[in-house]
Amino acid sequence: MPKIARTVKALRAEVARWRRRRDTVALVPTMGALHEGHLSLVRLALRRADRVVVSVFVNPAQFGPTEDFGRYPRTWKADLKHLAAAKIDLVFAPSVEEVYPKGFATRIVPEGPAIAGLEDKFRPHHFGGVATVVAKLLIEAKPDWVYFGEKDFQQLLVVRRLARDLDLPVKIVGGPTVREKDGLALSSRNVYLSPAERAAAPTLHRALQDSAKAIAAGFPIKDAVATGRGAIEKAGFAPDYVEARHAETLAPIASVQEGPVRLLVAARIGTTRLIDNIGVKAKRRRDS
Repeated sequence: MPKIARTVKALRAEVARWRRRRDTVALVPTMGALHEGHLSLVRLALRRADRVVVSVFVNPAQFGPTEDFGRYPRTWKADLKHLAAAKIDLVFAPSVEEVYPKGFATRIVPEGPAIAGLEDKFRPHHFGGVATVVAKLLIEAKPDWVYFGEKDFQQLLVVRRLARDLDLPVKIVGGPTVREKDGLALSSRNVYLSPAERAAAPTLHRALQDSAKAIAAGFPIKDAVATGRGAIEKAGFAPDYVEARHAETLAPIASVQEGPVRLLVAARIGTTRLIDNIGVKAKRRRDS
């Protein structure tokens, strides 16, 4: 069973002990409700670092007033069992009061990819909450590497920008999205889907794949994205966005000649909101 640190003091003491032995350290931040997507990041961390910390903290600062903080799945016993099987070194599982003690008054307000008009348009305070808690974790654990899933692609770019802008000596590593056999991206929120909604959910990935193939074949990005949106709506989703963006900046992009393309979607089915994204493997013409 891995050690469990409930306080920042205990986390720092354990990391300091490792550092005295010149061990390398990797961190995998999570909100618990662990699934194979999280565990794939843990395995990547274990392959690279001498010591691995997994944080389990449902961060209230990244939930809006109408979002599902109260009903977000909390599966501590199952999470601990998964992490014990993975043979990680330490679980950091602080209380809300430990992370945000009385009088806490500092927030990070990220820009750049955090204000790209994607998740931030529909969850305006989300990335401020993410950036604040991640910055705290990076300062507290002082890892060499931190692992985030590419499923939350905008978040991944926000955290990379955060580390770069604050000169934090850490490498942010993105792990590939893990999917069910039918293509649905693994998510802790998938448990909310009814059987009918679960049957329709893989349409998100199929629509992105079809749009990506069309763009790679030379169809205009605008037309390919519109076709993908139509397929998603036909399956019963209400899209918040279906967008093609520059894969490194999240700036709007109209042609593969402008840079690498990432397709991103967020859509609601029933009471559940799902997100997904994929890259477009398109050849860019060289100037003659």
